Amino acid sequence: MTYWPIVVAFLAGFALGLAVALLLRTIHAKTARELAAELFAESETQRKAGMEAVLADVKASFGSLSLDALQKSTEEFLKLAKSRLDAERESSLHDLDAKKGLIDQQLARMGTELQKVSTLVQDLEKDRVQKFGELTSQLKSASQQTNTLIETTNTLREALSSTQSRGQWGERMAEDVLRLAGFIENVNYVKQKAVEGIGTRPDFTFLLPKDLKLNMDVKFPLDNYLRFLETGSELEKSKYRNDFLRDVKARIKEITSRDYINPQQNTLDYVLLFIPNEQVYGFIHEQDSTILDNSIKNKVIPCSPLTLFAVLAVIRQAIDNFALEQTSTEILSLLGAFKKQWENFAKKMEVLGKRINESQKEYEALMTTRRRQLERPLNRIEELRELGQISPSPNEEPQDADQG
Repeated sequence: MTYWPIVVAFLAGFALGLAVALLLRTIHAKTARELAAELFAESETQRKAGMEAVLADVKASFGSLSLDALQKSTEEFLKLAKSRLDAERESSLHDLDAKKGLIDQQLARMGTELQKVSTLVQDLEKDRVQKFGELTSQLKSASQQTNTLIETTNTLREALSSTQSRGQWGERMAEDVLRLAGFIENVNYVKQKAVEGIGTRPDFTFLLPKDLKLNMDVKFPLDNYLRFLETGSELEKSKYRNDFLRDVKARIKEITSRDYINPQQNTLDYVLLFIPNEQVYGFIHEQDSTILDNSIKNKVIPCSPLTLFAVLAVIRQAIDNFALEQTSTEILSLLGAFKKQWENFAKKMEVLGKRINESQKEYEALMTTRRRQLERPLNRIEELRELGQISPSPNEEPQDADQG
């Protein structure tokens, strides 16, 4: 509605200009072309001026309207933005609170897990310290045992360096095996006892049934075997191995010539050769098995500690069987006497049983028939007393008194 005054003013100005132009044309009597030109120019000027005024008014009106609209729009926008911002801020605060709660829970969970990890690390550290201490102790103990073993090995090597020491060591090993087998010195065997009439002195002589004997020699050549173990050269190893095997063959041959097998002295047809080490015994088997075969053909039986224990077990069983055989006649006699006494005992028991049965029958007769016969007159007397036909005895107290 604010545009209508402007339009009316514009039309009024236009009409006024046109009237003035016509009037001036009439007054001055100018030519139509000039007057028209002037009027057109004047009207154009006025029109432009009116248009400019209208435009200025329009601009002013539109500027005012735009400013108001802009101000209102700005206020509405600010209100909307504020409400939107408040809503977003409230939503953000709610989300932040929720996220803060989740973060707190996660931090608490992480704290618990870290505490567990810390406890586990502490336990692992304690266990590591304990295991390290145990390992140190075990290593120390192993080192001590290794040193002890080295010292023992060195001592044993020094002890075995002489023939006499090796003989004593072999005797000690043989005595240990004999003790384990249950053999007793001077009961089951004797040591270093010379053979009568010959002078040969076996290291051990086992006493067998029927005055039989079994001799054993414990001296064994180990020099070249020890050199074989100590050397690092393959050539020297081969040399010492061959020398050792040759020593073994020579030792077996020497034993066969010592009269350890002598039927006149009631010895068995075999003699034992004690090898005091299982490794040496296995080495001989591995390097030259014909040595053991030939020794058995020559009635010499090589024995390691284990095989000697087996041989002694057989000897012990033979001794026990012979002892049982020797006493079997006496045992049979004792069994016959026992059988006779057992038969007499069984007869006496049978007689006693019959007498007990007869006594039982007599006892049952006394407790049944004889007792009923004795109780029958007493029962009749009691019936008569109850009927009043028999007065009670002066010495008998009334039953009421007894009850009172």
